[in-house]
Amino acid sequence: MEDGMTGGLWGLLTILGPIVLAAVLIWAILRNRGNRRGIERTEDATRRNYAEQNAEDKARDEGKL
Repeated sequence: MEDGMTGGLWGLLTILGPIVLAAVLIWAILRNRGNRRGIERTEDATRRNYAEQNAEDKARDEGKL
């Protein structure tokens, strides 16, 4: 009798496990998606950082030449 219940439990876990895993993955993907404003703000900050770094590099290179 115990083997029958164990087999039933494994069957249930085999069916529900992938469903729960898929649900958690979908939830995580949807939760971590950025909104348009946040993405634009990040992109603007990246461009600013690159521009500042380029200006510093040019100033350093001009000072050495």
